[in-house]
Amino acid sequence: MNPIDETSSYKVLDRHPDDSKYRQLVDSVRDYAILMLDPTGHIVSWNSGAQRLNGYTAEEIIGTHFSRFYPPESLARGLPEHEIEVASRTGGFEDEGWRVRKDGSRFWANVIISALYDERHRLIGFSKVTRDLSERRHHEEDLRLSEERFRALVSGVKDYAIFVLDPNGMVATWNAGAEHLKGYRADEIIGSHFSRFYLPAAIADGLPERELQVATIEGRFEDEGWRLRKDGSRFWANILITAMRDASGTLIGFSKITRDLTERRAYEQALRESEERIRQLVEGVTEYALIMLDKGGFVTSWNSGAERIKGYKASEIIGKHFSHFYPSEDIRTHKPWRHMNIAIQTGRVQEEAWRARNDGTLFWASTILTALHDAENRPTGFTLVSQDLTQRRHAESLADTAQRMHEFIAMLAHELRNPLAPIRNAVALMGKKGLGDPILESMRQTIDRQTVHLTRILEELLDVNRISRGEFSIAKESVDLNDVIMRAAETSRPSIDAQGHRLEISIPQEPIFVLGDLVRLTQVVVNLLNNAAKYTPQGGQIWLRLDVRNNDVEIRVKDSGKGIKQDNLERVFDLFVQLEPNSNNTLGGLGVGLALVRRVVELHGGSVQARSDGAGQGSEFVVRLPLPTERLRLTNAAEPPVPATVGRLRVLVVDDNHDAADSLALLLQLMGHDVRTVYDGASALSAVAALTPQVVMLDIGMPFMGGYEVARKLSEKPGAALPVLVAITGWGQQRDRDHAREAGFHHHLVKPVEQDALQRVLAQVLREKSPANPDG
Repeated sequence: MNPIDETSSYKVLDRHPDDSKYRQLVDSVRDYAILMLDPTGHIVSWNSGAQRLNGYTAEEIIGTHFSRFYPPESLARGLPEHEIEVASRTGGFEDEGWRVRKDGSRFWANVIISALYDERHRLIGFSKVTRDLSERRHHEEDLRLSEERFRALVSGVKDYAIFVLDPNGMVATWNAGAEHLKGYRADEIIGSHFSRFYLPAAIADGLPERELQVATIEGRFEDEGWRLRKDGSRFWANILITAMRDASGTLIGFSKITRDLTERRAYEQALRESEERIRQLVEGVTEYALIMLDKGGFVTSWNSGAERIKGYKASEIIGKHFSHFYPSEDIRTHKPWRHMNIAIQTGRVQEEAWRARNDGTLFWASTILTALHDAENRPTGFTLVSQDLTQRRHAESLADTAQRMHEFIAMLAHELRNPLAPIRNAVALMGKKGLGDPILESMRQTIDRQTVHLTRILEELLDVNRISRGEFSIAKESVDLNDVIMRAAETSRPSIDAQGHRLEISIPQEPIFVLGDLVRLTQVVVNLLNNAAKYTPQGGQIWLRLDVRNNDVEIRVKDSGKGIKQDNLERVFDLFVQLEPNSNNTLGGLGVGLALVRRVVELHGGSVQARSDGAGQGSEFVVRLPLPTERLRLTNAAEPPVPATVGRLRVLVVDDNHDAADSLALLLQLMGHDVRTVYDGASALSAVAALTPQVVMLDIGMPFMGGYEVARKLSEKPGAALPVLVAITGWGQQRDRDHAREAGFHHHLVKPVEQDALQRVLAQVLREKSPANPDG
């Protein structure tokens, strides 16, 4: 190491009075490392700042080369030698870079090396001043990285066009998003005016300049509108222009951010169109009141259905509370507000109840009140949907009334059959005994005819009841229409003879078979004959004819009676229609006979037609029935003849109606049977046990213990021979017959019981119990 010459201007050794002060000054500096190097770079002095910065004491470092402070990469590049070489050649060297402390840690240093010369300008060494700029370096590095990240972020954004304009609106920067959105590369657009992105009309209107002017004055400008791409296509843009100023407030340019909102605009447009369609749809609905309420229950929207149903115009009701729609008694009990609370808690309230119209009248409404909530589940209002169900309620009320009427008719028929039964039995007994007196016999026949007529009215009433309930049906089998004609003529003969009419019957010699219901087809012809007798004046003519026409068979009933007007030819087949209900020349009735005729004929696949040339010209009814495609033979059309006597049976008659029980018992006794009579179910059980009857004629509808219960108790007795149980009842529908069969009855007869039907049942019982019948 070459010592510094003592004759130089800077003395290391304290040779001068002022040198100590200078050394004291240098040594007191702690924020700077100030040291002296000899011409070769070896350290010859060391202050406290150098010790604090580099970590070495003066004893550790003086005499060593200053390259100890440099990291390996700087040493590899020969940086220390380069620095003193430049300093010796130019007089000084300044640099910033990484340096190494004693503990190996690094710091960012600002280094100034100055060459020292003596008075003869000979190099005697170097002064080296070092500052620790690590904190500033870190700050600058963070700033640089932040700027770099921001620059990379802006440059990499593709969903937004982010670029800078100079104060005149010229494009100064261009990111990837701008290129993607607008179609220009950076080299194509930088330096161009940003108005290139605007439609010609907007440019002519001065829109680009106004946007910059507003941004300059207010600091920013935001807008949406159509913009142009490089290829000339348009897109809907949201643009934000922000003025940029330096620290002194001078305008240095603008930042511009552009977003493509074309899809959002299309969606919003579609949403608006959809809302408009929904609005028009809601407005056009007239069958429902569709109403919007705010969260307080006040009306905010009103459709035409609401106006029609509730009677308010929109101008009369919007802004008013929906409690106007409730009857006063509901308002007094706070029902509208309860409904609002329930809807908020549960989502909706649905109710059918009376609601009020504008004019004060009430209507039966189905209403649904639904609560609406926002994204945070806070109530925002309600929808109210109402439908006027007044007509439905009336229909339901009518249906309920009709159901009650059906039940009443069935009960009425039952109650009327009970008194008819003893009357018919008494008339039959008079006929068997013979009254002797012609006047009394005439009276007996009158009673007989009127009871038959009343019985027929009851049957027609029940048939109408069955039709209206959809329970009217037929059972098809092979039927000879010749037999139908003769049965009907026999049944209607009393009515025809009573009016003094002449009946002429014409039928083929050979049987005419159809698939049908013998009883119902006979009913058809009987009703037509009775109708002819009713509307034909005394001493008239009635023709009954049966003919085959191609694939059909025709039954014609013609009369010389009062005739039918042309406009009534179809009406006569409607229920409860009587063309002359107040005429003294008719026998009355319910007006259901022809309606039943049409129903029965149509169930057989046929048709019926009324013909007349007008008033006083008579009438003709033509029934057409299809002939079967295959030849039929008679199976069940003819019933076995009723024997005059059927032998002797032990019969028990049970009926709470004493007249009915006693008259039936007398009639059975005249037929030659041993008969006992009781009047309640308990007595019936005792009598069966004591008398062991072969037949029990048992009424169904008795108090305390009905016929069904008696039949079940009899069938439950072990080892006992069960008598033949015959239901004698006013209930005659099919379900009543089924119920009786399930209870254990063998036969079912409807009051008033016809003598022929009664004799047939007893004859069958006698055959079954005959010794020749092994099963009897």
